[in-house]
Amino acid sequence: MINNFSSAVLKWYKENGRANLPWKNKDPYKIWISEIMLQQTQVKTVIPYYSKFIKKYPTLERLSTAKYDELMLLWSGLGYYRRLDNIYKSVRIIMNKHSGVFPNNYDDILSLPGIGRTTASAIYTFSEFGSKAILDGNVKRIILRFFNISKNIKKSYLEESLWSKSTLLTPLGKNTSNFIQGMMDIGSIICTR
Repeated sequence: MINNFSSAVLKWYKENGRANLPWKNKDPYKIWISEIMLQQTQVKTVIPYYSKFIKKYPTLERLSTAKYDELMLLWSGLGYYRRLDNIYKSVRIIMNKHSGVFPNNYDDILSLPGIGRTTASAIYTFSEFGSKAILDGNVKRIILRFFNISKNIKKSYLEESLWSKSTLLTPLGKNTSNFIQGMMDIGSIICTR
């Protein structure tokens, strides 16, 4: 059942997935910026902001020279400004603690401000540092429906159970990034609220 599910998601992604998103590359810096922008914000809204941001700050080194007010102008209208605060803080940490190189260790990525388990897993996997399952809102919806899980259970137990199921479903290895992108795409295009 699990292998059939994973295979079906990978097949769907190959035929229908959003493989041409501007952040679909292996550059951890660009993936990080996109993942932060995508927190609580739809892809169609993020694309123009991401494009402008990366055009002005194409590298981590370039971003490290930016003044906060300059970043705020680019971010203006995207909302959830705490995300920008976290980017600004993270750049300082990366420059000082990681010699200006985006970390490739999962725990180091997870320790950056504004990065939780799903965001760290996405950056880690899409950058091809390794393979991790994710659990964003889209993936939660799919898992809840696929396993017919009631939302009326204790929140901490539900979250733990969903992470367990996401890890179980996620093929680890060369197909992980396509699988998690497929899950996010299915959740946002087909398995909607």
